[in-house]
Amino acid sequence: MPTPDTPQSGQLQPWSLHAWYVAAMSEELGTTPLARTICGQRVVFFRDRNGHPVALDDFCPHRGAPLSLGFVRDGELVCGYHGLVMGCTGMVSGMPGQTVEKFAGARRFAVVERGSFIWIWPGSAESADLDQLHPLAWADSPQWAYGGGYYHVASDYRLMIDNLMDLTHETYVHGSSIGQKEIDEAPVETRVVGERVITRRFMNGVEAPPFWKMALRGAGLPDDQPVDRWQICHFHLPSHVMIEVGVALAGRGGYDAPDEVRVYATVVDFITPESATSHHYFWGMARRFAVGDAALTDSIREGQRRIFGEDLEMLERQQQNLSSHPDRRLMKLNIDAGGVRSRLLIDRAIARERDTLHQLV
Repeated sequence: MPTPDTPQSGQLQPWSLHAWYVAAMSEELGTTPLARTICGQRVVFFRDRNGHPVALDDFCPHRGAPLSLGFVRDGELVCGYHGLVMGCTGMVSGMPGQTVEKFAGARRFAVVERGSFIWIWPGSAESADLDQLHPLAWADSPQWAYGGGYYHVASDYRLMIDNLMDLTHETYVHGSSIGQKEIDEAPVETRVVGERVITRRFMNGVEAPPFWKMALRGAGLPDDQPVDRWQICHFHLPSHVMIEVGVALAGRGGYDAPDEVRVYATVVDFITPESATSHHYFWGMARRFAVGDAALTDSIREGQRRIFGEDLEMLERQQQNLSSHPDRRLMKLNIDAGGVRSRLLIDRAIARERDTLHQLV
């Protein structure tokens, strides 16, 4: 029976299944099973004897117990209820006092570790396409430093996409860190390039807000001079938002200024649906300045954690309002263009999956 947090029978789920989503950070997956719901499906993650990630349906085929309540032994998952052993392919490989060769197994999901993240393909494992993995040019490059974290957010994942594709809210939600009045005043350009939505905003000759003053100091640049600031948001299917951000000393070329006079970074946002009203949010910043400064990485991570914590409260309260008043119509303003067009790409991807499924039936 559907729960209030899952699409009703006959409704189209609000996410694409044939795509790669971040399911966990690599550091989360250790010697114990990890339970996580991805696109409405309960999944258990563990590592095999070679350290490779494995993802199975979190459902023991014996009595339906969550396999995530078990433990890993010799790279296999042992159910914590009666000791049934699940192999890495999802087939039952053993059980105390019982022949298990003909037992039904558990569904196996396609999963891969890339760029310090565990990625899952929630659709059929046979259809998983590694070529569709989101490229992470910064992940393995010595020219970049990265730090990030994870939040569980009790809101529709598309509300987070709306939030990130319209940064006007920074003036109001993040006034003490990255917000400034010039964000409201600067024009926004929105365009669609293939399967990507891009919004751009440039602010020239402004005072750097507190977060960027810290970044300037970390890069050895003065923090008391006017700067040219940019925000370029890129939405990628199924639900990733990468935001090019930074400041350069004013009049030195702005976005195109040399690295000696600018601080440049990419805000990393991997947004993975859990249910119709909740999602997993993997956030971070990849930067191209002071890459060897671990203390600066920690300071930026802490600054981002506080900033995204402010978004967390807003989004969860927004979801509560929307759930309480599902029939109310919402206004659409010019600043919503990035989120609206991103949702259109999501809807088209879901519709393509539906049409393909119908052709196979």
